[in-house]
Amino acid sequence: MAHPHNKYADFEALRDQAITLRRAGLSRRQIRDRLHVDNNDILNRLLEGEPPPEWTKRPNAKDDLKARARDLRLQGWTYDQIQVELGCSKSSISLWVRDLPKPERKRSTEDSAAIARRGWEAKLRIRDEERQQTKEVAKQAIGNLSPRELSLVGVGLYWAEGSKDKPYDRRENVTFVNSDPGMIQVFLAWLALLGVERERLRFNVMIHESADVTGAEKYWAELVDADHSTFNKTTLKKHNPKTVRKNVGDSYRGCLVIKVLQGADLYRRIEGSWYGIVVGATRQPDEMSG
Repeated sequence: MAHPHNKYADFEALRDQAITLRRAGLSRRQIRDRLHVDNNDILNRLLEGEPPPEWTKRPNAKDDLKARARDLRLQGWTYDQIQVELGCSKSSISLWVRDLPKPERKRSTEDSAAIARRGWEAKLRIRDEERQQTKEVAKQAIGNLSPRELSLVGVGLYWAEGSKDKPYDRRENVTFVNSDPGMIQVFLAWLALLGVERERLRFNVMIHESADVTGAEKYWAELVDADHSTFNKTTLKKHNPKTVRKNVGDSYRGCLVIKVLQGADLYRRIEGSWYGIVVGATRQPDEMSG
């Protein structure tokens, strides 16, 4: 016989009462108060196997996120994609889906390479736009050249690219050779500034024999707006099969040679002007102010 002062002595009878109350929809707190069960371990044993009523279940938002994260993972989504979609941390996602298989790569090596290539091409386009913008700003900053500015530019241009008189090789003539169309145009504008008549100019093309000789001759004639009679015979450079040429393609047009007839006096003026530039550039500031 159970001790009269032990209220838990008839456990089975107490359990029957607890189960009846549970099935009637009472909460743990209500059952505890009704049966005066203050010991949580005893209460757990009394209600063992009996699910709580629906109204006592508190909704948990993370349960919905977890279910959604697991569903997306099974669809092959990455942690980054799930994070963006659900707005939760990667650590939580990792905890929720760690028992699921890792999704297989859906991109082939070729696809990945193509994506990387497109990204690199986009960067190159941005760089090229920045490069062109810098050049355009610098070009606009020059504006129109004064006669003096063009005169100085022309002297420097010639002294860099034109023929020069040497003590061991006297040749006071004006001959300019270049492959840059812009350089040719500036040189001709400079000659016009100096009063050199077009009738005194002679041209000839220098180009590799394997290039488009006829196309180059036509290009230079149109650029300088000169009659064919002012062009001497084109100079062809022999092709060396052992040499790998880089100046190939449609943009290669060789070089244009411009000679000024009866140019000895002009040459002396150019040389004198150049030495004047040297002196002016190297003169000390106090000498300039004096």
